[in-house]
Amino acid sequence: MRYIIVLIVWAVGFAAQAQDWEDQQRFGPQTDQPPLRVLSSTDTDLFAPVVDSFLAASPGVSIEYLVTSTASLDRIFRAAPDQYDVVISSAMDLQLKLANDGFARRLDGLDHPDWAEWRNSLFAFTQEPAAIVVNRAAFEGAAIPQTRQDLIETLRADPDRFRGRLGTYDVRQSGLGYLFATQDARASETYWRLMEVMGGLQTRLYCCSGDMIDDLADGSIAVAYNVLGSYAVARDDISDRIHVILPSDFPTTMMRTALVSGSTTQPDLAEAFVAHLISTQSQGGENTPLPPLKSGEENAGKAIITLEPALMTYLDAQKRRVFLREWENAMIQSP
Repeated sequence: MRYIIVLIVWAVGFAAQAQDWEDQQRFGPQTDQPPLRVLSSTDTDLFAPVVDSFLAASPGVSIEYLVTSTASLDRIFRAAPDQYDVVISSAMDLQLKLANDGFARRLDGLDHPDWAEWRNSLFAFTQEPAAIVVNRAAFEGAAIPQTRQDLIETLRADPDRFRGRLGTYDVRQSGLGYLFATQDARASETYWRLMEVMGGLQTRLYCCSGDMIDDLADGSIAVAYNVLGSYAVARDDISDRIHVILPSDFPTTMMRTALVSGSTTQPDLAEAFVAHLISTQSQGGENTPLPPLKSGEENAGKAIITLEPALMTYLDAQKRRVFLREWENAMIQSP
């Protein structure tokens, strides 16, 4: 029996090493000490300034930064929590469930607002709205929509202009996309009307905001719905070709979160990294393209997704099946 157990442990470790990452980079010096392993859904170019500033104050430390999608991140970490030290994701619901299921280490020494943390084990450090992003050239001679209802009317008025040229998350595959979709559906029935209209126009489905933004920039699509606004704003190279809209009816805003693995072998270093991350963002995010966490007063009247048990409602297997069935009925229509 013990040989079987050893084989299972080896297989899990090997799978963690053989993972096909979206990006994998090592920062800092090559030393005999193991690097701090950060598992993240945040693109490296957006997060590298945080890593660099931490290493500048931590001589001899190195960091391995591993990027994958939000849904894959959850699966990978649950399968081998001892392989990673810090976990960062934009899928707040999946992160909250990880913490709730006991995968996160409790950090009692961090000074953080109560509304931006969960049981001293999950910590929000950004606020990022879901946006409608459009290709400027595609809207030449037409008004740019400011609300979801505006977008519905625009698509209905000129379907040939937009057929096959719309994009949004494939919520079956994207953890963040599923979070945004369920929160939109809770807020207004407009969401389902919009999905039916977009589905009738052969909308393209994506895993990631970055891919949608790339296709907007080259004109492959004209509209991307529920893109991470922070990713679009950070693209200075294409700012003249795209326009970012925060829907005035109810902009949905998520908070990117971080946790320390309960199985980390470097708890002090991992906690120091999260503390540095929080401190960097609370200073206004000057050293990173990611938007800062704002004060409670600044959030008054905004649709901020909060860290609370209700956030896990749509992770229930039955509720998820029902939601995805309704989403597929709306979005995947025969031409």
